[in-house]
Amino acid sequence: MQHIVINAASQLIYDVFGDTGQHARTAVGVNQLPMDMTVEIEAIFETTVNN
Repeated sequence: MQHIVINAASQLIYDVFGDTGQHARTAVGVNQLPMDMTVEIEAIFETTVNN
């Protein structure tokens, strides 16, 4: 079921950033995560300032 949460996170990024927010992502299931989390989402963003 991780893919459902990841899909929602992907949609949120796209909703906030529009076409600029298009990205690649991966959903991987594991038996256990630290602190009993059910999903871990990691992201790296690069921003620019237009003057």
